[in-house]
Amino acid sequence: MAILGGGLAGGLIALALAKARPEISVLLVEAGESFGGNHIWSFFGSDVDKAGRALTDPLVAHRWQGYDVHFPRHSRALTTPYCSITSEMLDARLREALPQQSLLTDARIIEAGSERFALADGRSFTAGGVIDARGTGSLPHMAGGWQKFLGQVLRLGAPHGLSRPVVMNARVEQVDGYRFVYCLPISETEIFVEDTYYSDAPDLEREALSARISAYAQTQGWQVQKIEREEIGVLPVVAAGDFDAFWPGDDPLARAGTRAALFHPLTSYSLPLAVRTALAISALPDFSGPVLARATRDMARENWHKGRYDRMLARMLFSAAAPEDRWPILERFYRLPEPLIERFYASQGSAADKLRIIAGKPPVPVLSALAALPGRGRPLASLERGA
Repeated sequence: MAILGGGLAGGLIALALAKARPEISVLLVEAGESFGGNHIWSFFGSDVDKAGRALTDPLVAHRWQGYDVHFPRHSRALTTPYCSITSEMLDARLREALPQQSLLTDARIIEAGSERFALADGRSFTAGGVIDARGTGSLPHMAGGWQKFLGQVLRLGAPHGLSRPVVMNARVEQVDGYRFVYCLPISETEIFVEDTYYSDAPDLEREALSARISAYAQTQGWQVQKIEREEIGVLPVVAAGDFDAFWPGDDPLARAGTRAALFHPLTSYSLPLAVRTALAISALPDFSGPVLARATRDMARENWHKGRYDRMLARMLFSAAAPEDRWPILERFYRLPEPLIERFYASQGSAADKLRIIAGKPPVPVLSALAALPGRGRPLASLERGA
């Protein structure tokens, strides 16, 4: 089997196969110099089941017991464990679990089919089956908004004072949509700070966001000595779309990860679904191209169907309130019972959960909320990237 794209989704599939199906010859193909790129992926302990933990535990670089959120009128300490995977850990585990001949880097893919792919350097490969996991591709059949961010690992001259993550701090100036700051305490004097926006446009002004992180650090009294790493991201938030146009039933190429729209429509959160997809693929009895295409499309279509409610919430977030007034929607959400919040992030919400989320007086004008329901949001432009 060939897996195109050595990011989170492709890497998890390779690791799941190495563990559960060692008789399968796997080739993991990545355009970059290493697997995983330059990322920190975080998730709640409740996002994965026992089998999922067996797959993700060796990748976890940091874990904390609980996390905090802050809004203008409400703060809360939650007890759900929180974990982070780094791209360095993913790269290291892949190199431990798979033989060297199964790992191909610096390989830019120019053509891909269900049983064949070709590289920019002229090489071509055949396989029993191919899975395309190269990240979000073109999204002309979807509409909504964007979650965009810039994150920096800061080395400080003195302890930052945080013992656990701050997953959302919305007590910051609300510009360019719903804005919050996200903090992961890596060590006493090292902290990952991310400036995040739910925005109507995908444009990311790197220098402006970097300046805001610097200003945030100053308000916290942190003495920044060095920026050790930096990452940026622009992720789609899907409010509406046509799945069958996005992935036609006669498309012979299997997909995984965000390439398959296997992410939470509202949070753009992909790790729980990437874990489940990897485990499901490793359990298939047949890894031929047609079987892989049918199986992965069925998984993605089921997720799309389940995401209808979350796409409605996305329409309300982007259409029912002015960009600077979106924070009360998230503040209200974080007043709900903690088990419900866990199920929401894990894409496992029940019918009762869905009713509870929208019950009561909405945090936006009622007429605006009703008007947002039939809307679609803005078309999502292409995010096409290399493998």
